[in-house]
Amino acid sequence: MLKLSANLSMLFPELPCLERIAAAAAAGFAAVEIQFPYDWDRVGLKQALQDQQLPLVLINLPAGDLMQGGPGLACVPGRSDDFAAALHTACLWAEDLHVPQVNILAGRRLGAEFAEEQERLLIRQVKLACRQLQSLGVGVCVEAINSFDMPHFFIDSLERLQRLLVAVDEPNLTMQLDVYHLRRMGEDITAVLRHHSAHTGHIQFADEPGRGAPGSGTIDWSAFFALLRELPYQGYCGAEYRVLNGDTAATLGWMPAR
Repeated sequence: MLKLSANLSMLFPELPCLERIAAAAAAGFAAVEIQFPYDWDRVGLKQALQDQQLPLVLINLPAGDLMQGGPGLACVPGRSDDFAAALHTACLWAEDLHVPQVNILAGRRLGAEFAEEQERLLIRQVKLACRQLQSLGVGVCVEAINSFDMPHFFIDSLERLQRLLVAVDEPNLTMQLDVYHLRRMGEDITAVLRHHSAHTGHIQFADEPGRGAPGSGTIDWSAFFALLRELPYQGYCGAEYRVLNGDTAATLGWMPAR
């Protein structure tokens, strides 16, 4: 099954935030996702989603200063109170907007001397998030982010991601597989999807290199979409790529026919 969602943090940047929802619907997407919606008008967002009958299928838990180059929250000693506040915020938004999945960004390594402490903390924080979000019927996913685009990210490989899932061992925790990040780290995307689709809660994609629209790089997208139709994976597949020319509609030639 192939269910496409539009990541509104990256697609349709030429439009005001709430207008991106109607644009995604008109383009044929079945859902939308937003990396960090917390500076959006929540009431307006909820109404726009209802107007277009599009679900919001994924948000990230607030990540502190991670996107500004800082260490983030989830694996950073001394920031547990900030993580708890971020989790509370994500729970409010997920419950109000009926979001089925919340993604947790692990944060950055602080140095070899902190590695074990950070790993224990990350396991504890993700377990806490899983249990609180499970009470709302919400799933949790964690993704690996490549170490070239985000140096020192704590979960930068499929192996580290798998280890975290095993260590946390919560029923509502799955992997978010981002095709761009995995390919950047040298993974065989076909093999990864075939072996791990049963433990995957969400998929995102962009071409590699460059993180542009499908067709701008070297990935075989016909084979990728054919594989997704073949696999038992039932989740959404999110288009999360850079729109460099300010015209998202011009980048959508890759979309399979509806």
